[in-house]
Amino acid sequence: MRIAISILLILLLADAAGVCGAFELVSTDFAAGGMIPALHTCDGKNISPHLAWRNPPQGTKSFALICHDPDAPVGTFIHWIVYDIPAGARELTRNGPLPPGARQLHNDFGTIGYGGPCPPSGTHRYIFTLYGLAVERLGNVTRETIAALLRQHQTGTATLTGLYERRR
Repeated sequence: MRIAISILLILLLADAAGVCGAFELVSTDFAAGGMIPALHTCDGKNISPHLAWRNPPQGTKSFALICHDPDAPVGTFIHWIVYDIPAGARELTRNGPLPPGARQLHNDFGTIGYGGPCPPSGTHRYIFTLYGLAVERLGNVTRETIAALLRQHQTGTATLTGLYERRR
């Protein structure tokens, strides 16, 4: 009995420290593989969804997030790029301010910040990828350099995919 209690205590402490469990990205606004509500799209208010994560990889000193549509007619379409998210952050609030120090780049709509799903036809996938990074800041980042910097510094990734089809 004592051994079982000791093992349970070790597992609970390890989970609390982020040792157990996978790096995970979730949303209170849509389930993995589920439909993204119109509120977060061009058919609604086009506001960013709530995103939360847990169990970042060991050595993570910051995060970056990219949301893209791999089903766009022009190829991959970028909807959102956020970087320099502090290591202590565990969520991006719905339409809320970003954590202090976090920065954004232009999306493929030509604006800085979030641009929601707006597929021309059919159901598209929207993949939110959160990168754990081994540096506190990426420094001078552009759309052209961010992919290489993410590959160079990543400690791990977590993804969440949502679907959307426009109302007609």
